[in-house]
Amino acid sequence: MVDKEYELYARVIESGSLAAAGRTMGLSPAMVSKRIARLEERLGARLLHRTTRKLTTTEAGQRFYERVVDILTASREAESLVSAADGAPAGRLRITAPTSFGRLHVAPHLKPFLERWPRLKLEIDLSDAYVDLLAERIDLAIRIAPVIGGGLTGLRLAPNRRVLCASPDYLKQHGEPKKLADLNRHHLLAAVAQLPWRLQGRSGPVVVPGESIVRTNSSEVVRELALAGMGIALRSTWDIGPDLRAGRLRVVLPEHPGASDVGIFAVYPPAKFVPAAVHAFIAYLQDLYGPEPFWDRDLAIPA
Repeated sequence: MVDKEYELYARVIESGSLAAAGRTMGLSPAMVSKRIARLEERLGARLLHRTTRKLTTTEAGQRFYERVVDILTASREAESLVSAADGAPAGRLRITAPTSFGRLHVAPHLKPFLERWPRLKLEIDLSDAYVDLLAERIDLAIRIAPVIGGGLTGLRLAPNRRVLCASPDYLKQHGEPKKLADLNRHHLLAAVAQLPWRLQGRSGPVVVPGESIVRTNSSEVVRELALAGMGIALRSTWDIGPDLRAGRLRVVLPEHPGASDVGIFAVYPPAKFVPAAVHAFIAYLQDLYGPEPFWDRDLAIPA
């Protein structure tokens, strides 16, 4: 079917390789190559330049891709409009979320949602990179940020409480900071672009500059480094709640939590018609998390 070939072509462009596109659609690289060649033959134009190391679009291929995205978007909106006529979300729902949050607080809760709406076909991508929702045709993104931004529409799902923390072993070896200035003599841990830290102070927001002793693009690595006793990290309670309860990590400088304006949002591209599946998933997450998320309940943090 033409729409399937269009979908495959768009996946090839967005993923940057035949193999990656094939994995998302259950096809071998050879089959993807065959179907793209068949599409080029039917159109009478070369769409892609392919080498062993790189895949790029031709000028015609880029123009075709832009139109394909429009066609696929319009098709999905039409299908969602019809399928929602009976009030039951149906069709494909593509979601992206930060890696750790998605693994801990989205994936484990998908079963009840899909059981309630069995006609949905869910795709979920976990990534800490900034995802262009329009370019990659993502229906819904979960983002942890001060504001939604980017011309997107969305709703706040939950607060994002953050605290400075370290392992008991690290504090035993290096001492516990008593004031913000003490952080200058401590090992700091943060992923790329997460420093300087934005914290709350008695008189308002404060900024703590510094450099992580280990350079990493992974927030999960930062948590593991903190647990291993390598330094002080600024972590969200949804991430380290079990470690705080078990005593594997301790809160330091509790009077200086992370900036309070950061929240957990569900965002989606602006559209004339928002699929019923998007509204259903947002409502499900709002009910699941609530104004006091389950990961913060019974979490004793000294004031």
